[in-house]
Amino acid sequence: MSDRDMMPGDGRPRGGAGLSRRRVLQGGLAALPALLGARILAGEGPAGAGTTARAAEPPTPPAHDPTAHDWAFVMDTTTCIGCGRCVEACKLENDVPAEPETNRTWVELHVLGRDGSVAVTSPDGGIGSFPAGEAAIPAEAVANAYFVPRTCMQCENPPCTWVCPVSATYVTPDGVVLVDEGRCIGCGYCLEACPYGARYMVPAGEQTPKGTAGVVDKCTFCYHRISRGKLPACAEVCPVNARIFGDRNDPASAVSVALTERRVRAMKPSLGTRPRVFYTGLEGEVE
Repeated sequence: MSDRDMMPGDGRPRGGAGLSRRRVLQGGLAALPALLGARILAGEGPAGAGTTARAAEPPTPPAHDPTAHDWAFVMDTTTCIGCGRCVEACKLENDVPAEPETNRTWVELHVLGRDGSVAVTSPDGGIGSFPAGEAAIPAEAVANAYFVPRTCMQCENPPCTWVCPVSATYVTPDGVVLVDEGRCIGCGYCLEACPYGARYMVPAGEQTPKGTAGVVDKCTFCYHRISRGKLPACAEVCPVNARIFGDRNDPASAVSVALTERRVRAMKPSLGTRPRVFYTGLEGEVE
């Protein structure tokens, strides 16, 4: 079933059998057999009734209204430690293949030289660590270095939708760009059109998103989670809160506060794609 066919807000009740404690309020009840009292405390109800006491079930979450939200991410390069837990969590949550070139999200190490040069590395998508090796820029020539979390920019003006010949790439009312794997023909036009390198072709194998190989896959902001009031998997596991996610329509949300209080920039703003992913501390390398 595609994200387009998904009906958000179908939370399942998680109630179960619970124990009930009953007090003997009148002296006459004290003469009841001890067995009856034990069965009542065990939640079995009166002898011979065949009933079971149950705890009150939680209410079903309200249905997701996509027109009421405006999702966005702030990636904080000043706090990201490059641990790669976000990459691992994304692969596990979304059945992304283990191959290092197949990622919905990844982490890069950016090393800036004093001469304005930038060296970018991302071994295995950053899922493990960033081993020390031969530096692309000599240590004495390094001006700064930091980790940059990457993902689909969820553009408000996405070029991937322009080129898709079968309308498999579409935008939800709350601004999330998704791929309908039932319509995708694997032509790869959107891979070429994306200026952020955020898409990949799903290889054949036992582990594939939604069990479909030969189609395009990308970050969905974990739409199946955010439409049920949860955080994207990558943001949930980040130990330093470097991935700040939320609803821009809510002024009290973490992402709204970050966008208001911090100096943030989008990548490649001159392209006019208007990303929904913003960054702190990119130091002039946004183009």
